Amino acid sequence: MLNLNNRSYTKELLDGDDIPFEEIKLIMQELNTVNTLLGGHAITKNGVKAFLKDCKTLHICEIGCGGGDNLNAIAALKNIEFKFTGIDIKKECIDFAKKRYTSLNTHWVVSNYKDVVFNKKPHTIFSSLFCHHFTEPQLVEMLVWMKQNSTKGFFINDLQRNVVAYFLIKWLTKLFSKSELVINDAPLSVARGFHKKEWKSIFKQAGIANYSIKWKWAFRYLIICKNDEC
Repeated sequence: MLNLNNRSYTKELLDGDDIPFEEIKLIMQELNTVNTLLGGHAITKNGVKAFLKDCKTLHICEIGCGGGDNLNAIAALKNIEFKFTGIDIKKECIDFAKKRYTSLNTHWVVSNYKDVVFNKKPHTIFSSLFCHHFTEPQLVEMLVWMKQNSTKGFFINDLQRNVVAYFLIKWLTKLFSKSELVINDAPLSVARGFHKKEWKSIFKQAGIANYSIKWKWAFRYLIICKNDEC
């Protein structure tokens, strides 16, 4: 019986070490479609816009960047010059992003995000659909790292744990996905998502007091923390 009162800690298949890259590639393509149609990229752009005041250039770093689709969506914003850093632990994803988005002004890094040391810190760090892969103690560490390694602040775009979202994505993926992994992982991602009170607890443990959490369609949270307010 489905119970979403607490986060699920069942690992997603995508978190395995032996996933063929052709399957990962299909997942990234389908995720980009979902982000485009259901507003995920729009949420990320809104996160970026929170840091654009008085800026002519902005250096943005994404942790867990996958195939680079989020950075490509951000690059469509007008009247701003972007420099990007994309970090992902999977070399195949970074290689794919390099080939696909050759025109982006991007430094691609194969690494666990927390092992990265910047010569010059980016203005803003963000993650999209990344946090739900981690435990609460790991997320506390992540928030502290993002705050310490950005000059302007950070934002997060991730899933709300919600029964409607669970069954909606379960139905959509069964109808339209060509990936058995996506069909398995998509509803599980929602079950691993968050309630607002859980984010508040995580931020409290990280020692970060001032931030905003806004609910966004479709069943996501946009969390913004500016360093001069943290």
